[in-house]
Formats: sequence, C-alpha cells, structure tokens
Amino acid sequence: MEQEENVNTVDASPAAANKGAEAAKRKSDETQESEGGARGKRRRGAGGKKLRKGERYVPPPQKRNPGVSFSREHFDETSYYFERGLRKVTPYYFDFKTYCKGRWIGKTLLEVFKSEFRAESIEYYQRAAKAGRIRLNETPVEDLSIVLRNNDHMRNSVHRHEPPVVGRPVEVLVNDGEVLVVDKPASIPVHPCGRFRHNTVIFILGKELGISELHTVHRLDRLTSGVLLFARTLEVSKKLDQLVRDRQLEKEYVCRVDGEFPEGELVSEEPILVVSFKIGLCRVHPKGKECRTIFQRLSFNGSSSVVRCLPLTGRTHQIRVHLQYLGFPILNDPIYGSTAWGPERGKSGVVGKSDEEILKALVEEHSSKESLHLLDISEEEIRSAQEGVRAGAETLLLMPEKTRDICETKVEAQSAQQDSKCENNSTADEVCESTCSTGYNPVQDRSSDSPTKSQCPVKNRDQTEAPLKQIPVGTRDNLCSECKLVRPDPTEKELIMYLHALRYKGPDFEYSTRLPDWAKDDWVED
Repeated sequence: MEQEENVNTVDASPAAANKGAEAAKRKSDETQESEGGARGKRRRGAGGKKLRKGERYVPPPQKRNPGVSFSREHFDETSYYFERGLRKVTPYYFDFKTYCKGRWIGKTLLEVFKSEFRAESIEYYQRAAKAGRIRLNETPVEDLSIVLRNNDHMRNSVHRHEPPVVGRPVEVLVNDGEVLVVDKPASIPVHPCGRFRHNTVIFILGKELGISELHTVHRLDRLTSGVLLFARTLEVSKKLDQLVRDRQLEKEYVCRVDGEFPEGELVSEEPILVVSFKIGLCRVHPKGKECRTIFQRLSFNGSSSVVRCLPLTGRTHQIRVHLQYLGFPILNDPIYGSTAWGPERGKSGVVGKSDEEILKALVEEHSSKESLHLLDISEEEIRSAQEGVRAGAETLLLMPEKTRDICETKVEAQSAQQDSKCENNSTADEVCESTCSTGYNPVQDRSSDSPTKSQCPVKNRDQTEAPLKQIPVGTRDNLCSECKLVRPDPTEKELIMYLHALRYKGPDFEYSTRLPDWAKDDWVED
C-alpha cells in the first residue's frame, strides 16, 4: 500500500513525472550497460550507427541452450572401423568454437594462438587462415594480426584424429526405461574429453544402438572397465544423485596388484589431494580430502594378487592412490605404478619430488616406452612438461607432442611423396630414411650427438606386434600434421588396466558384471 501511495504522488505532478521518466530511462540504460557491457553499445550501433574507418562490427553473442544433448547430427560426423582388436575413428573435420575471453581482448589472433593454442605451430595456423579454416564472427580471417574485441566469436575448422580404443563392444546389462547399465571396456572414456569424441561410451551408444539423452550418474576412469550406470530420465537422475550424496550406493571393484597383498581386511583412510586438475594427478597429502577404502585379498598367484576394493567415498583415483600408498600398486597402472614416483613408487607417501617433477618424470618414462597414449595429459601439458625436463627438446624423449615417439615425413615439399608411401604400407625402414621428428636425417647427419637409427621408435619397434598406424585412403588433409605422422598402434593389452568395477548396489537394486579373465585364480601374465 505504501508503494502505491508513492506512485500516486508522482503521477500527481507532471514535472515530477517527467523527472521520473528520465530517471527510469537512465536506469534502463545503466542496466543494459551493467548486464551486457559492450552488448548495449553494439545494439545501438547495429541500429544505425555508422562504423568509423577501420572499426569492425561485432554481432551480439548468440544464446546457448545448455540442455541440448548429442544428436544424430553429431553421431553422423564420421564412422568407426576396426583393426587388430582396436576401434578406430575415421579422421573427420570438426569446428572448435569459442567466444573471445577477457584476457584476449586487445590481443591479435597471432598472439592468442602463440600463447593459448600451442598444439600446432604458428605456421600451421597461418596456412589454415589462408585456406579459410579460421573464422571470426563467421567471416574467414586471412590475416592473424587482426585485434580481438569483446564477444568476438572464433571458429577453427580442424582435421581431427582420435586415439584408438579397445574394439570390444559396449555390452548393455540393463535398459528398463529408467536406467541404462553397461559393461564399459577399458580404454574408452565415458563422455567426450580431450582428443576423444566418437571413441567414447556416450557416442558409441548413440551411434551403434541409437541410445541418447543419457544422464551420467557416476564415471569410471578411461582405463577402468566395468559397471557404468546412466539415468534415462531427469527424475531418476535426481534420485540416484541423492543416493550418491547420502552414500547409499555400494561400489565393489576388483584389481590385480603387484606383490603379495596381506590377508584379511585392510582399511586405508589416507586423505587424497588433487595436485593437477588438468591431468587428474593425485597423491596422499595431509591437506587432501578425507576418504576411506576397504581392501580384501581374494587370491595370490605367486607374483601378483587379486584384491577386492570397497571405496566408501568417491575421490578421484581413490583406489589407485590408496594401493600405491600401501605399496601394492595396480600391476599395470601407468601412473601410480610408475617408477617416476621413486624407487619405492610412492609407498607410504615417500616420493622426494615436487608435483611438477613427478609429471615431468612420468612424461619422460612413457616417452621412452612409446606409451604416452596411456596418460590423460593434454597436448599443452605434455609440451610444457617436456620443456621443463630438458631445454631444447633435442632427443626422442623430449619431442613436441605432435611428433614425439614418431618418425615424421620430410618437410612439406616432400609430403606428397611420403603420403604415397604411407598409403602403400611403407615399412619402418622407408619411413625412418625420411626426416625424423627430432630433425635427424640419417643421410645428412652422422655426428655423434645425433640420434642413431636404432633410437627411432618406429624403426626399433617390432612390426609384428605393433603395425604402423595407417590413415584410411581418401581421408587425408594437406594441412593436417597428424596425417603426415606414422606411429605404431598401441596393442589391445597396452590399453587395459587391471581395475574393474564389478558391482554397483543400491537400496533396491544391484548390477554386476562377469569377473575379468585377469582376475581369475589361474590367470598367468603373458
């Protein structure tokens, strides 16, 4: 009532009413400025304001619908093919899109590519711009010296290659309209991330089984296999989320660890800290979050043990970190079973290295083993870590991400000739005779400081066990650096970690899978 009286008082005076109208207009303008910043200015400029010479019009940002799920349009971007037990994705064109970030305003595209997008060389981006693959507000950009403004929308079309994964099918255990439960093979991420898009559980289910609009209830590490639960409706998703928060879901895993695990029940309550969110690297640390895991040995074959694991909390890499701390890392864990943690491999938290030094040591170790595909590290993180290991990146251990562990073709002038070799299944000898990714050419450089032929990972690898990666004919791109690389495929065995989600149990349901072969009593490592 008091507000109505105030309004009536204003209406009673024409002068006051005019003042009120002007104040309301000013307030409206200020609100536009505060909510949209440059958006309000653009709207007035788009309404007839002439751009000054050299001034560039930036359209208003598009509205996004965060509720949109992956659809058939996304699934049909490319197709799968299978080779030697691996599921592969035919290379395809993909648009990376982003709005100009605050820290980019006032910088040139060239500067942004140099500092933020180091996965490719500047020369590549310059060639891509000339080919019309880089767009700013949907207009092709040929000159990377253009200065970015607030709300600029960038689109970068790339020829995308995805790493191979295990070729086993995603088996559906339950699909009752409320939940979807699958047995996830090892090596396949749950949802698109990093270099993975079509080689993910979400896309495989959509492309091959027509199942989409899934709600993720929990996740499994890429290298972990086993029970994976999705909700089919929002209502069921909320119900399961509440069960997770209330810790009413019982999760049971099995794993095979190195050594003779103690008999009886063993409880680990060491706090776990995520030391790098970008790569998911964790370690036991006093400042970490509380967590609890119950372990019980199921069998011992003389060198390794099968262990039952009950994580009562859901910290990142909880089982793997606790087993490492106990001195029994998972037998083939590429991170927490690595000697990068020191002679004791992190037992009892004894490492003697900083987090940065551990990361660098992990990259160096897996570079030498040609197994960087086992690390969930972004291209930029790998490059940064390698630069820190040793300046110059002069050996095979320290190659840039796009060329590490690889024998590359010769420079661009000879790329057509080398492409012909690749399409005709060139041998390691032929590939290694071209320029190696370190810059080594066996014909031109015979100095003692240069890598020898035996150091070349492609030449040195057993071709019967790991054939060279072959790009399907007709899918090559003349600008794509990945198309010009020849690297050995990982084997199916290399992509499997001995950790499996065996059972997922709630108040009124229970889902389980078969025991993996490596978890059986009579299993013997090859």
